[in-house]
Parts: sequence; C-alpha cells; structure tokens
Amino acid sequence: MNTTLQGVSAPSPVQAAWLVAEREITTRLRSKAFLISTGILLLVVLGGVLFAGFSASAGPLGGPSKIAVADGVSAQLDPKAYTITEVADRAAAEKLVMSDEVDAAVVAGGSTPVDLTVLAKDKAPVELIQALSAAPSVELLDPSGGSPFLAYIIAIGFGIVFMMSAMTFGTTIAQSVVEEKQTRIVEILLATVSARVMLAGKIIGNSILALAQVVAIAVLASVGMLATGQDLLLGELGTSLVWFAVLFAFAFVLLAALYAALASLVSRQEDIGSVTSPVLMLVMLPYIGVIVFNNNPTVLAIMSYIPFSAPVGMPMRLYLGTAEWWEPILSLGILAITIVIVLWIGARIYAGSILRSGGRVKITEALASAE
Repeated sequence: MNTTLQGVSAPSPVQAAWLVAEREITTRLRSKAFLISTGILLLVVLGGVLFAGFSASAGPLGGPSKIAVADGVSAQLDPKAYTITEVADRAAAEKLVMSDEVDAAVVAGGSTPVDLTVLAKDKAPVELIQALSAAPSVELLDPSGGSPFLAYIIAIGFGIVFMMSAMTFGTTIAQSVVEEKQTRIVEILLATVSARVMLAGKIIGNSILALAQVVAIAVLASVGMLATGQDLLLGELGTSLVWFAVLFAFAFVLLAALYAALASLVSRQEDIGSVTSPVLMLVMLPYIGVIVFNNNPTVLAIMSYIPFSAPVGMPMRLYLGTAEWWEPILSLGILAITIVIVLWIGARIYAGSILRSGGRVKITEALASAE
C-alpha cells in the first residue's frame, strides 16, 4: 500500500504480516492455559524418555540375560548374571536367538584372540561382550529387524507430538479467526491490511510457535536419552528427529491454512468444531496409522508421501532403515507443492467469508465472492 494516514506510511505486506504474526505469538505466550499445557506436554515427554531409559538399564524384568552356549565352548560367565542354556552347535544357537528364546549366544570361532563369536538378533549385547575375557567377533542375524516394542514406542512418540501440536495450534488459529469476526476487530484490521496478509500473519505466528514446541520436545528428549545412557538410540533417531521437525514445519503450514479458512466460514465459537472436523480427521488419521502400521513397510511407505501423514510416516521409515536418502527430499517436495495449492484456495475462502457474519457461509459462496 502506498497510501498514508496522518503522514504515516502504511506498512508493506511483509511488515503487516509480521505484525499480525507478532500479535499471535504474544497473545499465546500471555495465555496461562497455553503455557501450562506446553509444560505438561514437555514433562510427559521427558518422563517417558527417562522411564524408557531406566527400564532398559534394568534389563528384561530385572532378571538375568538368557545366553545360549554351544557345546565345547568355554565362556567364563557369571551364573548370577546370565541364565545359560547349552546347545549342540551353532545352528541350534542361531535358532534360539532368532526365536527370541535367548538374548544372545556364544559359539566357537572368530577373528579375535578369544576365538569366540557372539550371535545376536539385531543389537550387539554390550554387557556380554565386556564380560568375556577378550572382545569376540559379533554377528547380527537380523540387523534390520529392530525391537518391535521400541519401534512401537517411537511410533507413539511421533504420533502424539504431531497430533497434540497440530491440534493445539490449529484450534488456536480457528478460535482467533472466529473471535475477531464476533468482536468485529477484523473490520478494523482489514482497514489497514488485506485479508490475505492477515491470513499469512496468523499462519506464520502460529507456525513459529508450533515449530518451537517441537524443537523443544526434540531437545528435551535428546537430553533425557543422554542422561539415561541411551546414546546409541539417540544416534539411531538423530536423522529421524531432524526430518520430523522439518516435515512438521511444512505440514503445519498446510493444516493452519485449512483451520483458518474453514473457521472463517462461521461466526460463533460453538460452530468451530463442526466446521473444522475434516481437518481434525486429517490430524488424527496419521496418529492412528503410524501406531497401527508401524511394522508394515508398505503402509508406512504410502504414509510417507501423503502430505498430512508424511511428518510421522517418513521419520519412522528413516528410523527403521527402510527409506532411501532421497525419499525425504521427494516427500518434502510433494508437501511444498500441496502447500502452494492449499494456501491459494484457503486464502480465497478466507477473503471471501471473513467479513460475512450470521449463518455458516458455504465454501462455494466464499470462493465466488473472493476478490
């Protein structure tokens, strides 16, 4: 805008959008409900990480590890620390390891002076290796298998963080839009900035808050893992956590645009739930899907390319090692293209309905009346 009011130049679209974003951020940070809910979420995440770490260090049910030892092998192991099962040969030992009847096995042979090899399914048993007189060779019989329980817990973690953050800030945007319509503040704001600039500011402000919350959760979880000795797990999750934050940042812009556009169709707080229910389903389905299908490579692969579920599907595949290096980049590209399309449609809906009060505005009417 090049017009002036009392000698003061109107802000540029970028400046105006940032002013709206700042208003959104400061309003949220002054809300006790928002601060309390964020604190509770961070405490739950930290508590879950610490519990998992202490449970892992305590061993399975606090009892001794089950070890198979091949006939003729001399392994000096403490009988109080290990439940030892003697087997006839390496084949029998491998069968017990793969069936999870024992945690690991010790057989003859290897490339080290101890002339022993430790057989494990998917993770090297560090305590057993250290208990032997010298480092044996280690072979993982199913390195890509991973722990099903651990994969399930990680899936729940990604799903909950995605769902809670998206729902919290998405609902905030919807309530803000309707509140401004009810109080007619939007009419005053639109005298200074355009509807599309207002929408951009709301999306930017809430996206910054949502991403900051996700980053805080990732940092807190990392500190918890380091404090409980889960360094190896943190290393395995590092790439997944980074891509989760990146994909979430993009996906939230998509969801925020939908929340704002649909909320602009109504003029009462009571109607927000019904009008935004389709977006709520888009948030809930990835949460349910990643938990139910965390061990299904085909479904996870499909989820990793759907814009609304990519933030949980792709990080899970990266953790499981089933995604190629280029797949997250392709998923991000698809998400970016979808954002452009949704933002264009959402901006038209918002512009065509934000000043219309009374009953619920139809989407077709909003699109037709948009400038």
